[in-house]
Amino acid sequence: MYSKTTGRVTVTVKPYFLDEQSSPNDNHYVWAYKVNIDNRGTDILQLQHRTWIIIDGNARVVQVQGEGVVGETPIIKPGETFEYTSGTPLKTTSGIMQGYYSMIGSKGKNLKIDIPTFSLDSPYEKNKIH
Repeated sequence: MYSKTTGRVTVTVKPYFLDEQSSPNDNHYVWAYKVNIDNRGTDILQLQHRTWIIIDGNARVVQVQGEGVVGETPIIKPGETFEYTSGTPLKTTSGIMQGYYSMIGSKGKNLKIDIPTFSLDSPYEKNKIH
């Protein structure tokens, strides 16, 4: 697991390789990742946007931006946690992901909440470097 705290918000990510959805002969490798967003602060937060930077094993970079996560713009009250699962395919046996969430507090303050950098490693990777 990978974890990072920004202010009083902790984001934890647990990636896992999906062998049954991958096709190594076609250079198609798929991962899922479970994200847990823990609001340890005193303000109600709403996740509005996400930005992901995905870097494959050949150093190709793709940036993905969008509203909310998994079709939601969740409201996370103090002491509460929001959890979701998503995924990404790569054409290489490994890669890394990182990013941030744009949130707004109940008092109108905009927040940038970092997502920890995490490694995507498959059992097909010959030289694990992450």
